[in-house]
Amino acid sequence: MFHERHSRTIAKSITWRIIAFTSSIIILYLLTHNWETSLYHAIIIHIVKTILYYIHERFWNKSNFGQELKPLK
Repeated sequence: MFHERHSRTIAKSITWRIIAFTSSIIILYLLTHNWETSLYHAIIIHIVKTILYYIHERFWNKSNFGQELKPLK
């Protein structure tokens, strides 16, 4: 059985955040043609998304939807 270590999860999270942040800046630049505005908006967007994701996770942690207890061997 595969078990993902915390270091792998952290590395995946960081690399995904870099990809998402960079793509946001590029898309915003294509829309605004202004690097400063694009950077400012990308920062705000990613701060808000991080907060919303945290809230989303906390709600899911309170739910037992899709979970089942497996008997210990």
